[in-house]
Amino acid sequence: MPLLPHRFLFRITYPCRYVKPMPREKGDSLLDLPEACRLDNLAGLDEARNFADLRLAWNERGIGLQVEVAGKEQLPQGDATRPRGSDGVTLWIDTRDARASHRASRYCHQFHLLPTGGGPDRDEPAFIQTKINRALQDAPLASASVVPFRSQRQKHGYRVEAFFPAAVLNGFDPDQTRRLGLYYAVRDAELGEQVLSVGPDFPYWEDPSLWSVLELVK
Repeated sequence: MPLLPHRFLFRITYPCRYVKPMPREKGDSLLDLPEACRLDNLAGLDEARNFADLRLAWNERGIGLQVEVAGKEQLPQGDATRPRGSDGVTLWIDTRDARASHRASRYCHQFHLLPTGGGPDRDEPAFIQTKINRALQDAPLASASVVPFRSQRQKHGYRVEAFFPAAVLNGFDPDQTRRLGLYYAVRDAELGEQVLSVGPDFPYWEDPSLWSVLELVK
């Protein structure tokens, strides 16, 4: 067992593909991103197994995220008041890619996409933005009403999609900055946790220096 995970030893720059028709106004899918938009987290380097397919894309209006979880036998579990303890996806984005600091700035965002846990009976999908622990400055918090979000139950899993408008990404300016900081964690009470790089032995949830790079390509 290595002292450090192999993925800790290098930083990857992931391409984020340009998709103009996003979000979609018609059809069941909000995004329906192609295979070229999938992020490969190189889990095999650390003998980890993926259970989620995560895809990202961008255009001048914002950034789209699509996640599909497969291999479940149980229904997802969630509580919107405890998003990090629920089944679902958390995405961290730094619109200025300032990974020299161990503490988040006002350009660092934390978004949660839950397939269940919202509503009065906690059985509805939920989108939540929360503050990042120990941040030097907090990013403005967006209302869920301004972020298009969709969740769909599937056989042995679920799919969540969200489109983050530029207005909710403080500092998002593709004309000036094409490199963003990025991290994600997909949690599941049944299947475990899938992350972009290092696991819970490292405080990726509050330390942007551990995040990877997302490069907006066109």
